[in-house]
Amino acid sequence: METLSPVTLGTTIGVAFALAYILRALLERPLVLSLPLEERPRRQFLFELTLCLAAGSSVGLFNFYVHHFYLVSGLSLLSGCLVVGFFLGLDMALARERDGIREALENRRDVLPPRQYYPMTRRFSVVAFCSSLFVCIILALVISRDFAWMAQAQGSAASLKEAERTVMIEVVFIMTVLLGMVVNLIISYSRNLKLLFNNETRILENVSRGDLSRMVPVATRDEFGVIAGHTNTMIKGLRHRTELLQALKLADEVQKSLLPRRVTDFEGADIAGASRYCTEAGGDYYDYFRLPGGRLGIVVADVSGHGVSSALHMATARAHLLSGVEAYTDGTHLIQAVNRFLTRDIQESGWFITLFWLEIDPERHRLTWIRAGHEAALFYDPLQDRFDHLEGEGMALGVASDHRCQAYEKHGWAAGSIVLMGTDGLPETRNPNGKMYGNAPLRQIIRAQRAQSATAIKDAILQSVDAYRADRPQEDDTTLVVIKLK
Repeated sequence: METLSPVTLGTTIGVAFALAYILRALLERPLVLSLPLEERPRRQFLFELTLCLAAGSSVGLFNFYVHHFYLVSGLSLLSGCLVVGFFLGLDMALARERDGIREALENRRDVLPPRQYYPMTRRFSVVAFCSSLFVCIILALVISRDFAWMAQAQGSAASLKEAERTVMIEVVFIMTVLLGMVVNLIISYSRNLKLLFNNETRILENVSRGDLSRMVPVATRDEFGVIAGHTNTMIKGLRHRTELLQALKLADEVQKSLLPRRVTDFEGADIAGASRYCTEAGGDYYDYFRLPGGRLGIVVADVSGHGVSSALHMATARAHLLSGVEAYTDGTHLIQAVNRFLTRDIQESGWFITLFWLEIDPERHRLTWIRAGHEAALFYDPLQDRFDHLEGEGMALGVASDHRCQAYEKHGWAAGSIVLMGTDGLPETRNPNGKMYGNAPLRQIIRAQRAQSATAIKDAILQSVDAYRADRPQEDDTTLVVIKLK
């Protein structure tokens, strides 16, 4: 092939590559652009490399049939086409990857991590090995040809010196071209890295500000694709968690709306209550009911466990109570009816509800209560400075539908007597050392605040409990109702 003039050889090579360029324009869309984004860079590389090799092979075949050269003589040209196709294919593949990243970003494309993973270390190793191999092959071909030419050259020392200089220039030129190709690849890959870094950083900055509306485009199958996919999974999880928190907040607002919104105006007693939940919603409940004959019913209940499920069971119990109060005759029939309905609703789930029902009859000066597996209420007589518990037997609701409740009574009370009803979360509050609050501080506060209103006593108890718990998280729902009898 060395016998061909530069014009003839250049024209042949130019025509071959022009035809390859035409084929590229015709075949790129069906063979490359029709694939998914992650597949396009790899296919683009193979496509460019194949076209370059095809162009080099066509030149060799043309010279074989037209100029009757041996096919072996075209190996040097084919090697050059292989090197050019390798670097050109890598550069075009990186450009295609950039286009895919931009397209994914514009279309807000969010997918899971890639199923096939190609680490960047493997890509770097392959490129470095192939580049070194190509440099060695080209230098070996050039140097062997030039040494053969120099060995055959005849003439003076000046001619040999000129031939040596020509060989060095040729080697330097080839090395410069190869170095330029490598530098171009480094710059192209750096642009891709910058684009991937900027996309990931921008989305994470949005997440840190609470904006979960955008996803990271997954357009590569390397570490960036894996990180982007897992970032998207994290964002989806945060979205779900945010929606769940909003739903829990709404559940908390709904549940608080079910509790008494203000102190009940009742001529026979001064009443104040409060509920504090350890989560967004809880299973504690208290309420006041106007009863026939000028009586007042007060209930405090505690569903097993806490959270949204407990809140739902609490809402069910409240609905049954409200329905039963409409036809109220006495506390026994009311609680037994509620128990039958709750047993039907929650028995299979294993949940249960403890409840304390108190009926105040100011006309007869009588207290009537039912204790359904709940904490006994605390009764304070200011005249005798004495504390008693409103005890009684009873099973939790939702366990046995045929259980019969037992009502207990107390006749007469001194003016200013105080009744404290609450759930077990109150005395079982723990301090940072794990010790329970207990009932003794409750007695001390009631005795010290006996001249104050029910609201003041309630606030004093809650402040004392908060101070006792300090920075320890609240572990259980806490509910209390303070009743100061007139």
